[in-house]
Amino acid sequence: MEDRLDEEIIGRVGRVTLGITPNHAGEVIVAIRGGTETFAALCDEPIAKNARVVVVECLSGRTVSVTPC
Repeated sequence: MEDRLDEEIIGRVGRVTLGITPNHAGEVIVAIRGGTETFAALCDEPIAKNARVVVVECLSGRTVSVTPC
């Protein structure tokens, strides 16, 4: 199941709903599976709330790595 999520979410654009810092996970909302889902999000640089991001890696079923658009 997790491999399938990897295929579905990597490359998707999402929006930060809780700011991300290098030492603390934030949260992103991503359109997926005909709706939207929220994921904990990690990044090596700070990303502000409402910024657009791209999912680059699925770290677990509910955690992703993102980069700014």
